[in-house]
Amino acid sequence: MAPSLSASRVAALVGDFDRSPAYAGLSDALVLLIGDGRIGIDVRLPSERSLTEALDVSRTTVTRAYAALCEAGYARARHGSGTWTTVPGGRRRAHDRSLLPSTDRRTVIDLNCAAPSAPPGVAAAYAAAVDELPAYLSGTGYFPVGVDRLREEIAQTYVDRGLPTSPDQIMVTPGALAAATVVSRALTRPASRVLVESPTYPNATMALAHAGARLAPLVVDPDGWDVAATTAQIAHAGAQAAYLIPDFQNPTGHLMDDPTRERLAAQLRRAATLPVIDEAHQQLALDPALADAMPAPFAAHCRDAITIGSASKSHWGGLRLGWLRAPQRLMDALLQARVALDLGTPVLEQLALAHLLADPGEVLEHNRTRLRLQRDTLVAAVTKHLPQWRFHHVPRGGLALWCELPGPVGTRLAHAAEDHGVALAPGPVFAVEGGLDRFVRLPWTRPADELEEAVVRIATAWDEVSQGVPRSSTRPGGAAAPPGRVLIA
Repeated sequence: MAPSLSASRVAALVGDFDRSPAYAGLSDALVLLIGDGRIGIDVRLPSERSLTEALDVSRTTVTRAYAALCEAGYARARHGSGTWTTVPGGRRRAHDRSLLPSTDRRTVIDLNCAAPSAPPGVAAAYAAAVDELPAYLSGTGYFPVGVDRLREEIAQTYVDRGLPTSPDQIMVTPGALAAATVVSRALTRPASRVLVESPTYPNATMALAHAGARLAPLVVDPDGWDVAATTAQIAHAGAQAAYLIPDFQNPTGHLMDDPTRERLAAQLRRAATLPVIDEAHQQLALDPALADAMPAPFAAHCRDAITIGSASKSHWGGLRLGWLRAPQRLMDALLQARVALDLGTPVLEQLALAHLLADPGEVLEHNRTRLRLQRDTLVAAVTKHLPQWRFHHVPRGGLALWCELPGPVGTRLAHAAEDHGVALAPGPVFAVEGGLDRFVRLPWTRPADELEEAVVRIATAWDEVSQGVPRSSTRPGGAAAPPGRVLIA
């Protein structure tokens, strides 16, 4: 059955829209709802008569609002069938497919990128930022450490978590990966040793390696951190820095508890090893009881720690904003490294993020609610269709399920899955020194129906791999098999 919305539901969504004039306010409210996904694409809107009654407005108001919606490209009228939502340019306008397999990209389900779409509230934050932008136009627009207002909001997030922080300790960057690049350039020397978890987020370790660092693995077991083994490695490594992801570790989803943080921080201090802490997933606690009971920031146990944050997972990757929180004594070195890369991030995005951080409740809760549903959908689908697979725990937050296969065939499976229109990342992508081919990472960042379909396709690919069916040398439609993909997130 074609999806449709009731008039009462639309009335609840648009709320107290601007009525000066009412048709324009209603149209603008619907554009925001369709644009940020609260009203889906290819959904039939309620009839003009039913919406007129639900909103207590004139029929002319709704007629003109629908007409304005169609003119703006966010709806289309079907003769005899009503008004249906769409977006300018169609569904594909929201997706950059350049890094996906080259077979029919319209049908590919991307489980290679662990990043969600924007939750409600992002478009409204941009609108508020546009209103504030004129105040900045008389200046150069360069803010190498960030707009003051955003730095204050970021600092306050740490204060709220019990970690005293001054805005002067904050540097805004174009995403968490850029922050890792700034740290590696500022604080590591060629051939210096850096400890990194394995498995881990590969793009960050790539940034460290490109700066000339020698990477040494700190093994994260499928069941979590082996504290005794990790502290022993730190003690004997002679490393200059250690890159750690204690909050819903990527890709395993583990959450480091406070006693473990305290023990590792103490050992890092004794070894004179600088902790570089990636908190990109910190705000993604999906279990309601956990959201207000997260462990203390790692920097609360180690004052010298540098913390990397990001808006890409908690809000939207299109913001392209991350940040560093560092001891004041390191900020000059970080600034020197920063200006060699760029002179700042766009002012408009910084103002939008400042609005989002100032009142985060509704945006974060919506994001967590949908991610929780998608996580549960993915876990149920894997349990049903891939009973031979194992996941050692269901993560209480983050973005992905780390699945162990019965044998070391993760890379073969990823290639086979491409033939069935699913892009996914096998374990070796996340390994520091090779191996981990018994694992694949499955993000739950796509809509629930796509996740269910993706697992069905993967199960077909798994049957082929398990039975030793050779992979075809050509893709469906005759296209050549693609080269390896780049992991985005």
